[in-house]
Amino acid sequence: PTVKPIVRHIFAFFFHLGGFGLLGIGVLDSSFMFTPFGNDLLVVGLSARNPLLMPYYAAMAALGSVLGSVLIDAIGRKGGKEGLRKRVSRRRYEYLQKRTSRHAVWALSFSALMPPPFPYTLFIAAAAAFGYPRKKLLSVVAASRFARFLLEGLLAVVFGEKVLGFVRLRGFEYVVIALIVVSIVGSAVSVYA
Repeated sequence: PTVKPIVRHIFAFFFHLGGFGLLGIGVLDSSFMFTPFGNDLLVVGLSARNPLLMPYYAAMAALGSVLGSVLIDAIGRKGGKEGLRKRVSRRRYEYLQKRTSRHAVWALSFSALMPPPFPYTLFIAAAAAFGYPRKKLLSVVAASRFARFLLEGLLAVVFGEKVLGFVRLRGFEYVVIALIVVSIVGSAVSVYA
């Protein structure tokens, strides 16, 4: 009984912050915190509520992702190939090396476009560890994340009332609670690693 009001308040807090809430969650989600669909849900909700600001919301969510990726990039470069090799299995290391050395733009774009549980931060760290240029990496992330959030925002504008009706459903709070639990566990694992 006490978890539901807390969840409602957390979501309402970030929702109330608008673009700055998207920026904050974007930084957390793209660095060490694991907030599955956090920014996606906020972009959809905010865009459905205020369609004229949808491009702004998409841009702020993308900017948050880029800023969070800067942190992962710095850690990946500092640890380098050896640091990455220690953190992942040999098979995964070879897979990441192959993807990022041959098709880094596509691997980064795909990882930035895909929703959770796709290992987005792992691809950022791998690209950095293998020396992919930082400016290119952040440009790809910015463009891909902006496209993702813009598409979500457009869908929210088109289906706005239906989206807001879904958010108001009784079971929606349980979905958010489950996502928060997954976020806490995923964040703990991420910080530990």
